[in-house]
Amino acid sequence: MSGDEWSRQELARFLKSRRARVRPDQVGFPAGSRRRTEGLRREEVAVLAGLSPTWYTYLEQGRDIHPSVQVLDSLARVLDLSEDERRYMHTLAHGQVANPHPLGEADPPMGVMSRLVSLMDENDYPVYATDVYCDLIAWNNASEEWYDDWSAWPQEQRNMLRWMLVSPVARERLPDWENDIRDIVARWRSECAKWPRDERMKAKIAEFSKISPVFSRLWREHDVQEHRSRMRRFHHPRLGVQTLRLAMMLSPDEPTVALVIHYPK
Repeated sequence: MSGDEWSRQELARFLKSRRARVRPDQVGFPAGSRRRTEGLRREEVAVLAGLSPTWYTYLEQGRDIHPSVQVLDSLARVLDLSEDERRYMHTLAHGQVANPHPLGEADPPMGVMSRLVSLMDENDYPVYATDVYCDLIAWNNASEEWYDDWSAWPQEQRNMLRWMLVSPVARERLPDWENDIRDIVARWRSECAKWPRDERMKAKIAEFSKISPVFSRLWREHDVQEHRSRMRRFHHPRLGVQTLRLAMMLSPDEPTVALVIHYPK
């Protein structure tokens, strides 16, 4: 059995098991004493998800069909799947998760990544948290020394890419500013591809294109790069030119936020 066939069969088994878990009365169907099916019938799932009963039957039979992200999310809603289960279904169908949501309740009141940043406030090197829009969520004291005092910026403008594009301080602190801009735009293009239906993402692209000819030009070039650790040079106000390595950490708890840690090369 090929890997693709195994994934289709596992998805079929998973859907059957989740369908059996949902009581008819939970979704507005009469339970009835003559039901021979545990949980929902296939055609009931299809109706609730807005699908053809035949097509959904094929899906539960492991046929070689390809459900869209929207169809999978509709099934997740009908079958009352947890985020863990929804991600598992996406992975079986597409090999990756589309539009991941937080797992369970966020760590109040700051969130996992913000708490980690706060624990590193005495670190000599920058640590900051940024989301998929490049918005800056939190940063330690060293970030202000190596980068800028982002707290002086209006809340809606605290964005790493925006800062690099328009701030004169960015050009002072980053000796390789042009290469750094090219790198972050290529990484962000790769990230944007994971959120094709996100209207805020589209608005950000339009915003950056409007405020920066450099971004507009680079965006049209379609360079793409996955996130990885890299070196970045800084012009530190006290230490002179320094080189640090940047590493990114992700957590399934907050899939839209990354922790960026700097350390000496």
